[in-house]
Parts: sequence; structure tokens; C-alpha cells
Amino acid sequence: MSVIQVAERAHLLWNNEHILNLITQNRQVILPIVFSALVHNTQNHWNQAVLNLTQNVRKMISQMDEDLVLACQHKLEEEDSKSSAAAEMRRMTWERLEAAANVQSVAC
Repeated sequence: MSVIQVAERAHLLWNNEHILNLITQNRQVILPIVFSALVHNTQNHWNQAVLNLTQNVRKMISQMDEDLVLACQHKLEEEDSKSSAAAEMRRMTWERLEAAANVQSVAC
């Protein structure tokens, strides 16, 4: 079984009535865990079937609990912002270190 087939079957679990009922009952725990992966898949996945299934799941969870989805989206945006800020700080630190190393090597 290929990775794509596994991904497709995993997405299709959301169409199983029993699984969907369990997810609905425990959505406060489950949705924050899977939300970032769903967003990542909808933005980056190369396989059209997986992309379509992911979009269907996102639509389904939005209909299930729109407020929770909005909260998850807000949290993801905050995390992305913090990650971008941390990456910028690392970049600036490396630039300072490289500048200091260049000054040191010129002085020697």
C-alpha cells in the first residue's frame, strides 16, 4: 500500500459515522491536534485526491464547530507569528556572529 493510499484511507475515516460521532463528542481535544496538519495539507499537498479529501474534512469540521475552528486558526496564526519572529531573531544573531568573526579575522 502506498503512502497516498494510506493518506486517502485516513481521510476517509472521517466519513465513517461511528468515527465521526466519536470525533464530534471529543472535538475539543481532537481538532486542536489535527487542525495544523489539515491546514498544512490544504496549502502544500501535491496529490489532488488527498488535497480534495483534506478540504472536505476541513469543511466538515467547520460545520461541526465553527467557533472551535476559528480558535484553532487564531492559535495557529499566533504560533506562526512566534515562529517567524524566532527565525528572524536567529537570522539576526547569525549575522552578528558572522560580522564579529569577520572583524576578528581581519584584526588577526
